[in-house]
Amino acid sequence: MDIQLVLYPYEQEHRFKYLALYHALRDAILGGTVIYGDKLPSTRQLAEQYGVSRGSVNEAYGMLIAEGYLDAVEGSGTYVAFKTDRGDRIPQDDRGRVRLSAWGERVEGIGMRRANRVKQAAPLSFAMGVPDLSLFPLAEWTRLISAETRKLARVPRGDAWEAQGHRPLREAIALYLRRARGIAADPDDIVVFGGSMQALALLAQLLLDSGEPAVLESPGYPGADLAVRSAGGVPVYARVDEQGLVPEDWPARMLIATPSRQFPTGRVLSLERRQSLLAWAERHGSVIVEDDYDSEFRWGGRPIEPLKALDRAGRVVYVGTFTKTMLPDLRIGYALLPRRLTGAAAAAKALYEPHPTAVLEQRALAAFMRSGAYERHLRRMTRLYGRKAKALAALLQSHLADAFEIIPSDAGMHIFGWWRGSASLYNEYRYTCFASGVSWTDGTGYDLADRRPSACFGFSHLSEEEWVRGVRIMHEVWLNLD
Repeated sequence: MDIQLVLYPYEQEHRFKYLALYHALRDAILGGTVIYGDKLPSTRQLAEQYGVSRGSVNEAYGMLIAEGYLDAVEGSGTYVAFKTDRGDRIPQDDRGRVRLSAWGERVEGIGMRRANRVKQAAPLSFAMGVPDLSLFPLAEWTRLISAETRKLARVPRGDAWEAQGHRPLREAIALYLRRARGIAADPDDIVVFGGSMQALALLAQLLLDSGEPAVLESPGYPGADLAVRSAGGVPVYARVDEQGLVPEDWPARMLIATPSRQFPTGRVLSLERRQSLLAWAERHGSVIVEDDYDSEFRWGGRPIEPLKALDRAGRVVYVGTFTKTMLPDLRIGYALLPRRLTGAAAAAKALYEPHPTAVLEQRALAAFMRSGAYERHLRRMTRLYGRKAKALAALLQSHLADAFEIIPSDAGMHIFGWWRGSASLYNEYRYTCFASGVSWTDGTGYDLADRRPSACFGFSHLSEEEWVRGVRIMHEVWLNLD
């Protein structure tokens, strides 16, 4: 059906076409102009009707579907799924609108794409990034939390204005990086963040002006893409092959990369390419943000030198996180910065958080690391994850090699596989597996440039019985797929 949207006012208020379409459609639904059960035009029809790209219409429809306003019925079309009542409707003359800055609109758009984006998991889920908590030293961690609580009760606000983070934690991180990663780390150059994503977002704001390019891996971490876009930067997608990121002479001020274990493929960047990236950064005066998200769990091959350990010109920021190595809800990350960038990063952190967050957890984590418990826990989990990874990789290779190209890896918490067939066949296979009780982390969205179908099979939280049963179900679905 054709619909008539009053689009012009929204185009004046919103810089991006997809946001104008999103708000116009949402308000039409809430205002009762478009009602429950109405079929909307196809993306091509609506794009032609209003002179916008199909990509903008797809973005607007996707956000409305995620929020429950629309429903896409395969083979039929897109329908209004939201039932309004008098209390839901917005006034026709909405005088409460607030004009956002360009940054505000960018962030709003990112928030809308992420809001309500709940990834459904089947009863047997190969979800990525879920640690095995059965061996976590909970008693020791609880004891340290209690001890630090008592200390804070006696000396409240002991860490006030320490926006860089609890000093003993920064010292413990520096010691760990020197011993385990071969990085000459100074606690004064470490800033503690509320997770690695906060570090990436703040670094993008510090390093990029609006319209400036930033290089990202593709496939790669979508959070890096969001960080660059929110700062007004323009992502430049770099290819990844069997040796990791493929270096080029990019005219860019920033590169975000995962050289020790490329996300999501698990490829390791060769030494020659590491040296090439460092030479590029020095030549252009650029900064490389090295996101080392889970390479602590390396059970095979020779130890991998981080880019930061090879950096002699002060061009690399090393970002780490405790989310994978400790508890998933322990949102503590950190960045080790070149000295000339530390002051700006600490000032930016202090602007948003003058007092450090999660002080209790930071203090307990510092004590946990000083006691040696952290590295003992890493060694124990590395052995466990190594056994699990080898067993699952062999099982996937023997049962699903016709469906997926399984990429070998000797570290981390997931196994990556490229889908060998078409996108439509992949979706059919994924949905059928879900209906049969098995799911995994869909890697299609990680291919930021081409959206090639792929899968990430998280194994860290599963038992042998679970992954054997899961692969058996996936194999049966594959054999019965038309």
